[in-house]
Amino acid sequence: MKPGATALAERGIVSTLIFTGQHPRLEPSEFGLAGFPHVKLGCSGKEDPHAHVRAVTAALLRLLSDPPDMIVVQGDTSSALGAALAAFIAGIPVAHVEAGLRTHDPTLPWPEEEYRCAIDADADLLFAPTELAAANLRAEQVPGEIHVTGNTGIDALLEMSSGLPPRLRDGGIPKLLVTCHRRESWRDGLRSIASAVIELAVDGAKIDVVLHPNAYVAGNMRSLLASKPGVTLIEPCGHAELLQRMSNADLLLSDSGGIQEEAPALGVPLLVLRDKTERPEGIAAGTARLVGTDRERIVAEARRLLDDPVERATMSRQVFPFGDGRAAPRIAEIIDRWLEERSLTRRLA
Repeated sequence: MKPGATALAERGIVSTLIFTGQHPRLEPSEFGLAGFPHVKLGCSGKEDPHAHVRAVTAALLRLLSDPPDMIVVQGDTSSALGAALAAFIAGIPVAHVEAGLRTHDPTLPWPEEEYRCAIDADADLLFAPTELAAANLRAEQVPGEIHVTGNTGIDALLEMSSGLPPRLRDGGIPKLLVTCHRRESWRDGLRSIASAVIELAVDGAKIDVVLHPNAYVAGNMRSLLASKPGVTLIEPCGHAELLQRMSNADLLLSDSGGIQEEAPALGVPLLVLRDKTERPEGIAAGTARLVGTDRERIVAEARRLLDDPVERATMSRQVFPFGDGRAAPRIAEIIDRWLEERSLTRRLA
């Protein structure tokens, strides 16, 4: 959200940042947001996502006695839905950044698909990252205004990556970066992914596994991969460090939605550790492939790419299916205009 907050500030619109606390290590200073007023709700992540939604809603409602003109939600869906519900209850307009992402399967990803649909059903402004996402919203006949803007995550990536050092290579040793955290993979899926990582490390690949802030996921991956030859466990890291590690990798294995957007922009091939994705634009662009969590399939697809430099080069093209890096100013302009029109309507009434 940094690009969005910055673009709004450039238009004289003051934003207060709400940190829900799902990832308690995050600080405004990590994202260049130290100068913005902010509030920490203290709602830590829970194994039951519905409980996290309720906690965020309750905590935010207590702060809305002096209501803002709008609440903007993005990203992590339990945080976003919790904030949106508080806004709906308090009668505050909602803008949803990343609106319209769909797999059309309420179980994959769960609960994200249901949460996104719930936000979009009542949001006033819906900022779709792509034409496909906008088409999903139109098909659902949502009442809010739909705008195709790109995703501010790409704005943030381009700003952050411009200051990173050049890519590093390890003299021909394949280097893989792995992240995983999806709830539908918390049990059998995590074990299967870990088995694939071990097998690829035996092949001679150097593999970094970035642990997720969620204690359950991180604990499982530690127990499965600690002290395995060729595998290094990386503590949860900030955005700049993660982008640097992604850029240095020959191949990414991840179930992250954000990484599905960032990998094509960095020009790094990605195997998506999911059976379905709400971001099919990366698949269509030829820079990512769905492989699920089956060990044999993960290993086979990774070996195929690592053994075929031509195919890997084809998937390493830098493309931008999720935005051109100008989403934030578009979103800020739309919000500014919408608020002004609403203010004029109130005065006329």
